[in-house]
Amino acid sequence: MSFQAYLDNIETKTGLTPRQFIDLAHEKGFDETTKATPIVQWLADDYGLGRGHAMALVHVITKGPQISDKHVDSGSTHSDPSNVLWLDGKATNPNP
Repeated sequence: MSFQAYLDNIETKTGLTPRQFIDLAHEKGFDETTKATPIVQWLADDYGLGRGHAMALVHVITKGPQISDKHVDSGSTHSDPSNVLWLDGKATNPNP
């Protein structure tokens, strides 16, 4: 599953876009300095997300939408079409 697919699946499951999760995380005091464990625990407790999906959100909460070029058009199951993730909802993604 691509990185973007993880984020899209989270939106399907929770009804919240990645951007909304970033805002909620900041309200809870999570930012780029926060370790993964408390964010993963919050996402599991409040939204029922498993570790893989939670780690996708940890990335965008702590590092933003940029991902490594090694994941772009790599031909692997984790291949993404762009090195910038779309955070504003799958319905508005210009690169479906």
